[in-house]
Amino acid sequence: MGGLAALAREAGHTVTGCDAGVYPPMSEQLQALGIALIEGYSAEQLAQLPSPPDLFVVGNVVSRARLADGSPKFPLMEAILDQGLPYTSGPQWLSEHILQGRHVLAVAGTHGKTTTTSMLAWILECAGLQPGFLVGGVPLDFGVSARLGAQVTGQERPLFVIEADEYDTAFFDKRSKFVHYRPRTAVLNNLEFDHADIFSDLAAIERQFAHLLRSVPASGQVIVNGLEEPLQRVLHQGCWSEQRSFGSAVSDFTAQGQHHDFAVLLRGEKVGHVRWDLSGEHNQLNALAAIAAAQHVGVAPEQACTALASFHNVRRRMELRGTVNGVTVYDDFAHHPTAIRTTLDGLRARVGQAVRILAVFEPRSNTMKLGTMKAQLPWSLKEADLAFCHTAGLDWDAKEALAPLEEAGYTAGDIDTLVQQVLAAVQPGDQIVCMSNGGFGGIHQKLLQALA
Repeated sequence: MGGLAALAREAGHTVTGCDAGVYPPMSEQLQALGIALIEGYSAEQLAQLPSPPDLFVVGNVVSRARLADGSPKFPLMEAILDQGLPYTSGPQWLSEHILQGRHVLAVAGTHGKTTTTSMLAWILECAGLQPGFLVGGVPLDFGVSARLGAQVTGQERPLFVIEADEYDTAFFDKRSKFVHYRPRTAVLNNLEFDHADIFSDLAAIERQFAHLLRSVPASGQVIVNGLEEPLQRVLHQGCWSEQRSFGSAVSDFTAQGQHHDFAVLLRGEKVGHVRWDLSGEHNQLNALAAIAAAQHVGVAPEQACTALASFHNVRRRMELRGTVNGVTVYDDFAHHPTAIRTTLDGLRARVGQAVRILAVFEPRSNTMKLGTMKAQLPWSLKEADLAFCHTAGLDWDAKEALAPLEEAGYTAGDIDTLVQQVLAAVQPGDQIVCMSNGGFGGIHQKLLQALA
């Protein structure tokens, strides 16, 4: 929604917004853009605004839920409904006001959407194509999460790269967000069960991905991770566009070499080479997806590989927050067990077996809060020497879930206790990875200050 606000502002609209507990980097981006942010969802905001808004763009955090005392959780939304004021969803507004008439390149998948979207936007930028983009994070190479972009001479349509989320659109529209985007290039990066609060099973998510493919024109292209069986099931539900694959041995695009230094092959022929600072097989696969998508809009794979060599990733994706007294602290967005596993696997491959990795995480997503995937946590933390779990807000026993880790697993109900546990165990040379899809109570800075 912060990226949406940035696009609306760039398009010439006066924009204000409200939310609860906004944290960096988005809070900093909104402030830099001069977008007024109101804390909370009180109905009094309507009277405080200098003039009535032409439109309310509603994010999917908003619901008709009620608090224990019976009062509405989102009084502002109730007031909008009561007064008959105009409102729409974020994806719908995007579709009607930004994406219409553009060549949309949409990146979908359970993991890697933000990183792959950022890679693709950077490749197109380096190729001089001036893409617009909307990313669920802040790419370090751009410094903003969204921009409109421009039409380059000779282009049939201006390009727009968008992170295509399968989460629902709004309380009044339960379709996945990405069905609004109508891409001409669709990347299906991977597919696992997630969002247990809105999807009953994996098949329900596959159905939404099938709906996405129905909107891709015959002249478009669908780029699929060949390693993912669920995606093959999605394709079997119907695909009317040209297909490209990546990842598996028989795919169109494959990689040969180390994760940080590899050749890119197109049907067995070398077409480029990537040497970069990123780690992990997941990022190698993200790169192949971005290279394939860029080729669909005319960027040669060799040119794409050159661009990726200068790619600086996204804030909160293994972002180095500091090194104090020989201890390194990273911030990462991982919250699904598979994402935790791939993040730690990538770091282990980079630092080797002799260096200790301390995983500090909170199961904060709706799926993790429900405990749907708690049994996978020991597997996801396999490469960590020690694991520290923040348990606030959980209805399940994290200590019991981490029991297979024995003495290597710690739990704490508050951030300060968690910091003290880490301090008691840390040694010079350790790598600390803090993983959450929220602000995590500023634990990164607290650790760095305490270590100092």
